[in-house]
Amino acid sequence: MSNVKVKAPKKPVKPVIVVIYILLVILAVIYLAPLLWMLSVSLKDNAGVMSAPFSLPEVFHFENYAQAWQMGKLGTALINSVIVCGATLIVSLFFGAMAAFAIARMRWKLSEFMHTFFLIGMMVPVHCVLIPLFVRFAKLGLTNSQGGLMIPYITFSLPMTIFLLTGFFRSMPGEMFEAAAIDGCGIYGCFFRIALPLCRTGFFVSGLMTFINNWNELLLAMVFISDPMKKTLPVTLTYFVGPYATNYVQMFAAIIIAIAPTVVVYSLFSNQIVEGLTTGAVKG
Repeated sequence: MSNVKVKAPKKPVKPVIVVIYILLVILAVIYLAPLLWMLSVSLKDNAGVMSAPFSLPEVFHFENYAQAWQMGKLGTALINSVIVCGATLIVSLFFGAMAAFAIARMRWKLSEFMHTFFLIGMMVPVHCVLIPLFVRFAKLGLTNSQGGLMIPYITFSLPMTIFLLTGFFRSMPGEMFEAAAIDGCGIYGCFFRIALPLCRTGFFVSGLMTFINNWNELLLAMVFISDPMKKTLPVTLTYFVGPYATNYVQMFAAIIIAIAPTVVVYSLFSNQIVEGLTTGAVKG
């Protein structure tokens, strides 16, 4: 007897799923179109941009990137951004993790109040405190220094970091900390030996968001830093726009250089970011 394979009937595709995929494709085009257009403009010459700004380049001018790097001094600005954002990342993750662990796993009367207090910090726009910060920093001599710029960066990064890490710490089983306490592990041992190793995904997500937000920040860096050799990358991009003329091809080339790290990181680790945000924000 020959074995006869019976194929299972295919389930019909629901119209709702088709509509969802169509909407997702439209959204992808909307988000990718500006990036592709900037890349196209950065490879043209100024005459080609003025005559046909939305057409593909006939000749690829890769020298625009070299000229933008040299004329805009993007190397110095890149180093400044790495220093400021890297130091901000380390400090905000360290103190944010300690505060989040205290709120999530320790029992004290003001834990929920402090959690709400830090959440309120997420709703404070930087524009409301810009002038008071500048006046205070000017009196303290903290303007025109990278250390002074790190202070507001850390301040505005901590609420989001604490919010995300609190969700991760609360999602950990309490029995694990109770067993560690029975074995003689103190509060610092529970934090450094148990909580931190299990919260690697939370550190990855919150650290990535903190670094990218500060990497793209413009307003504070423009106000607090006046020395061209200390300015960060977003501020340096404004030098390509002049009062009477603008070199568009070099400006777009510099923008591509500035956003390339963030685009690559989000493209490579998008799944981890979504998973980490879901775990940290929903579970608790």
